[in-house]
Amino acid sequence: MTPCPGPTKEKLGLVQVYTGNGKGKTTCALGLALRAIGSGLNVIMVQFLKPDCGYGEQVMAKSLESFEMVSLGADHMCGSKVSREEDLELTGKAMEVSTEALRSGRYDLVILDEINNSMRFGHVSAEDVIAMLECRAPNTEVVLTGRGAPAEIIEYADLVTEMTLVKHPMDRGIPARKGIEF
Repeated sequence: MTPCPGPTKEKLGLVQVYTGNGKGKTTCALGLALRAIGSGLNVIMVQFLKPDCGYGEQVMAKSLESFEMVSLGADHMCGSKVSREEDLELTGKAMEVSTEALRSGRYDLVILDEINNSMRFGHVSAEDVIAMLECRAPNTEVVLTGRGAPAEIIEYADLVTEMTLVKHPMDRGIPARKGIEF
């Protein structure tokens, strides 16, 4: 990893939230990651509730020098039965990795993918997430994605974007497509 240019790094440090029922929260965060990498920033995405099972973004991340991805979740999408204990254990691991990434100063942008869902499901509290964010290294930008961002997170954040679902192909029975939805 190359260090971020000083003047660029000095302007970082906000908390962004991408939430809502519409498609595109993770996709938006990945677009920001590409922009950041193109500007010389170091990025990590910690995926809550998503296993490392070959999603398109997981494959892509391995080819980018300044982008690290850590996927810590059970497979909820393919009909697998996942216990609450397993979810809680994996969320705990994701919180540990996230805390280390935020405190380390190695990353200019830290994306906590699906963490809003982890809070919504009661796997971690908004208070614990805010405490973790408060301990981040100076000038570390953070993005939190997922449906149902709690009111405390929305209040805490500097930027909140809500994706609104107007129409989706799944409503017509078209399943999630590799390369488009995952």
